[in-house]
Amino acid sequence: MAHAVEASTPATAPRVRARHLGPERRRPQILDTALEIAAESGISAVTIVAIAERMHVTRPVIYAGFPGRTAVLKALIAREEKYFAEALDAILHNRQVEAPEQVFIDGFQALLTAVRARPQAWLLLYGSPDNDVMDLFGRGRAVVAARCAQLLEPTLRSWGTVDVDAKLPVLVEQWVSAGEGAVRTLLSQRADDPVWTVEDLGTFVGQSVYRSLRHA
Repeated sequence: MAHAVEASTPATAPRVRARHLGPERRRPQILDTALEIAAESGISAVTIVAIAERMHVTRPVIYAGFPGRTAVLKALIAREEKYFAEALDAILHNRQVEAPEQVFIDGFQALLTAVRARPQAWLLLYGSPDNDVMDLFGRGRAVVAARCAQLLEPTLRSWGTVDVDAKLPVLVEQWVSAGEGAVRTLLSQRADDPVWTVEDLGTFVGQSVYRSLRHA
């Protein structure tokens, strides 16, 4: 008696073809995926293969957006540095010459709000030992410090601070470092048991910085 022949089933299902998007629309997705991988496993884990696998696309799709891993990392770092600079600028926005304590509190709260909104990006900048990341972070920090010095000098003079020229570099470093410390504190907290809220940490750091600068 003849047996029915069963249809063969392929051992591996064919890859589902990703919806076609042009390189311009793919690039932000590629960078977002690279950021996810970097935040989870470190920037060394960001490879073209890893990005393609996470996005469920083939490697040529990634290469259509960026020529290689180095280009992806440079674009990612540049993008996140831009967000970093914009967020730090919140501390410096609409500064008054005789800045009251609340101006500093508002600035640090705005900074920490930005960190809470994009924690993966800030982890990339603050938690990566990669030389490319740290070099770019250092250049961005220098720009922020220069802006702080430009704004703080007339404030110190309006307060009657003595020896402004000598004290200014020290006080700028204190101000910028306080912001970095606040960011690291927020990022290091356990999500299920935070010690600080954005509002409380911003208030505490803002008050501390203001009082230190005011009485220098």
